[in-house]
Amino acid sequence: MLTINQKIITFVAKYIFLNDMTLLIVILLLFGYLLIGTSHLTNVNKAAIAMFIGAVSWVLYICFGTDFVMAQHPHEFLEFMAGTDASANSVKEFIYDNIFLKYVGKAAAIVMFLLATMTIIEILNNNGCFDFVTGWVRTRSSKRFLWIITIVTFVVSANLDNLTTTAMMLVIMHNLIANRKQRMLIGCAIVLAANTGGCFTVIGEPTGVAMWGDGLVTATNFSMYLALPAMAAWALPTYLISRELPERLDVAWSVPTFRGDDTTLSRLQRFAMFIIGIGGLWFIPTFHSLTKLSPFLGALCVLAVLWVAHEIFNRKQMDADLMATQKKMPLSIQYGSIQQILFVMGIMLGLGVVSETGAFSDVSKWFDYNIHNVWVLGAINGLLSSMVDSFTVAMTNLSMYSVVEDFQLGQWVDSDYMANFVQNGAYWKILAYTTAVGSCLMCFANPSGIALMKMEHIKVGWYIKNCTLKVLLGWMAGFAILWAEVCLLS
Repeated sequence: MLTINQKIITFVAKYIFLNDMTLLIVILLLFGYLLIGTSHLTNVNKAAIAMFIGAVSWVLYICFGTDFVMAQHPHEFLEFMAGTDASANSVKEFIYDNIFLKYVGKAAAIVMFLLATMTIIEILNNNGCFDFVTGWVRTRSSKRFLWIITIVTFVVSANLDNLTTTAMMLVIMHNLIANRKQRMLIGCAIVLAANTGGCFTVIGEPTGVAMWGDGLVTATNFSMYLALPAMAAWALPTYLISRELPERLDVAWSVPTFRGDDTTLSRLQRFAMFIIGIGGLWFIPTFHSLTKLSPFLGALCVLAVLWVAHEIFNRKQMDADLMATQKKMPLSIQYGSIQQILFVMGIMLGLGVVSETGAFSDVSKWFDYNIHNVWVLGAINGLLSSMVDSFTVAMTNLSMYSVVEDFQLGQWVDSDYMANFVQNGAYWKILAYTTAVGSCLMCFANPSGIALMKMEHIKVGWYIKNCTLKVLLGWMAGFAILWAEVCLLS
């Protein structure tokens, strides 16, 4: 029988040990963030870093799971044991069934959504459904070319994955423009259009999908508030970039050689597939609202219908061996998409571990007490996104806060501040906007920018000199519009 003093000593020892393990896991996460932020210098793949963080963090957590479980989930664990004696295996089983799978499920929902949308854009591209873009931009006028290709990128990216949209548009641009400096400037505008277009819909990028899936925002309200800020953040820098282009472009009317299936579809068939793919994605918010099922299931339904249409229209070319040999999709799309999926999975698993240690709760309380302003937090996160990664920064902040129910506001001393964290609260919109656009302040802070750097061999110094200030002005303009909307409409 332990005395009172012995119990106190035992508790303190466990607490210190627990804090040490929490600190180790947090340090691992921060070290991973450092590697992610410097990946353009070290050439260490972001996806590999994220997967390492996710795997090792969970190994550390489960090795010392008893202390973490008793600190964070004592009642749930006692119910799980149902009066039986605890053992190391029972603790591991509890962690696997009640903690680990929860975070795997959240990550898998986003990954499945990305996989579905990436496959949709690949099918559309392979069947020439985006060929009309090439026809539209066939002009020697730099202004006309820039605005048309960025408008298309902005609209398409609002419905499909940013990286695949960017890669597709960069390939189109690369095949039409001969001058490298002109390609670099227009490529920067394409990356900006992809990231700003993706941030104003819940299906445009992983951050929006995560917010929507967790019930932090609704699709209509989210887009209503972010549409104008996103347009401002895209249009102003694009206009400034257009002033640096010559009146006439150095064009090379080459035919793209990356068509995947060498399709012979008619113009009507291509248009029909385009409507099925893009129009189907627009229906996903309605699907989620009616069924309350995860958005990825709606994306899979759209993919299934599009796939059937693809096989019907291409039934004369359904020789699997022949199609495999004709596959010529750019490696930047194929390999980059897989990397993005693995990166998302690794980051979400790593953040899940830190969340289970209770560290995020302590950090959020410090922010609430010392900063106590969601707009300042948003600005800080936007600047951090320019150095690390927008998805990483956004998901870290989402892990710190959970949605506050309306009926709970009265329980808080500062209910006005906590109102920012209700469903469709200001904080979620601020975070989505600032991180997405803030990542464009540096070209290495988002997957689309990295794709551009590799394709056109852009240096960080050149990007800072020619684009960073322009993007910053657009970011500030959109931020001001968002502030005005929240003040007037909330």
